[in-house]
Amino acid sequence: MDCCDEFGGVKKRVFISLVTHRQFALAAELLNDLREHCSGDIAEVILTINIDEAVSLKQEILPFPVRVLRNFQPKGFGENHNAAFKIATGDYFCVLNPDIRLKENPFPALIALARQTAVGVVAPRIVNSAGLREDSARRFPTPFELLRKALGGKSEVVTDAPEVSAPDWVAGMFMLFPASVFRAMGGFDERYFLYYEDVDLCARLALAGYKRLVCPDVAVVHEARRSSHRRLRFAVMHVRSILRFFFSDVYRKVRKLSQS
Repeated sequence: MDCCDEFGGVKKRVFISLVTHRQFALAAELLNDLREHCSGDIAEVILTINIDEAVSLKQEILPFPVRVLRNFQPKGFGENHNAAFKIATGDYFCVLNPDIRLKENPFPALIALARQTAVGVVAPRIVNSAGLREDSARRFPTPFELLRKALGGKSEVVTDAPEVSAPDWVAGMFMLFPASVFRAMGGFDERYFLYYEDVDLCARLALAGYKRLVCPDVAVVHEARRSSHRRLRFAVMHVRSILRFFFSDVYRKVRKLSQS
């Protein structure tokens, strides 16, 4: 049975962290989706404005509180979500990208998985606007795989299945953690400013004996803009994060674990 709050209603369980980089228009659409489909599960949303922009929230029409944080200078993916978690109030901590769109409430099914023994993170199926599956659930990367991708190959994606799948890692666009697990892991490694924070955390979850699961029963839409993929600065960040991961103790240990 769910716990009740002081007003006698069912306790809302999910705390959401949402970060924008001049993407408030997208974030506003996502907030509306959360209002329409998920209001009964959301304890609070932290909206972090990482790069200054105008924000106009109609808080009176939202059935959950939205707290807005503004950074004086841009912070990394992990640092922003870790800061939000420090004031989290729910039993489950959800990291969302602003370009995610919801057509149904994914949280009941995800929470049902997250409540199982030794589950560290769960995610829904991620599809694009055409309904095609995205490569958001993968095996841990290897230098050989990245070389193959650089030569025109594709990532090794965990295939669709009617049952729950257990990939090595799930992408940071939508991750739902039991709050106790996220706290025990120390959150994201803030040394990764952008890219591979999700890979690193999933690797640490694997080393700690936690499962990473994808729920086949719910899907969310990723309306990716991917403009950063065409900018040299972000390409440099990506390569830097890849090298940090491959030269880390975490990668060495998780490779040894996968080969045992």
